[in-house]
Amino acid sequence: MEKVQVVYEDNHILVVVKPPNMPTQADASGDLDLQSAMKAYIAEKYNKTGAVYLGLVHRLDRPVGGLVVLARTSKAADRLSAQVRNKTLYRQYVAAVRGEVPEKGTLCDTLVKDGRTNTVRVVPAGVPGGKDAKLTYQKAGQAGELSLVRVRLFTGRSHQIRVQLSHAGMPIWGDARYGGGKPGEQIALWGAHLGLVHPTLKEEMHFDVLPPEDGDPWKRFAQSVWKKEAEICL
Repeated sequence: MEKVQVVYEDNHILVVVKPPNMPTQADASGDLDLQSAMKAYIAEKYNKTGAVYLGLVHRLDRPVGGLVVLARTSKAADRLSAQVRNKTLYRQYVAAVRGEVPEKGTLCDTLVKDGRTNTVRVVPAGVPGGKDAKLTYQKAGQAGELSLVRVRLFTGRSHQIRVQLSHAGMPIWGDARYGGGKPGEQIALWGAHLGLVHPTLKEEMHFDVLPPEDGDPWKRFAQSVWKKEAEICL
């Protein structure tokens, strides 16, 4: 399992880069998950012999890599969770998508999750169980049939970015479930930016980590494209 990169840590929060294909929390697979891995990291680093508290505030789909903030205290967990509910936890992603991509746009849909198949679909507004989903996107560059887009997430629905982009005719490269991805392809979706207000210091904090540019399909985009992408703020 790939080592988890620690971007920032103090007594209240831990900001890390979740590797692709690592579950955010323990699941039926029994594979090492991010929460358990970071509990072990804290226990070893600080010689903690008892149980380690580490609260989950938000998640990334298992195949998706990128920034995640974890709470080291229950107070921090409560305050960060409030930022998620108030839509002030600022999350931006990069994705390589196929199809015709406008320069920018906003997607507002109603999503329903089928727990039996662990899939999500877009449904008409008013359908029982439907949840509102909103994101905005901006195109940063082109590489053949693929476009690089920056996506800002306003709601945290399951599989939201993958489903909404696919429904809009912009499926994510490598997404086997919603985008026609092929075996061996790694989904081209990455949690690239995280903004939050520190739960005790009350200071605004921003973190940026781009996907590995030597990986496919990220390596297809020119350096100038990545520079432009880094300048986009949605």
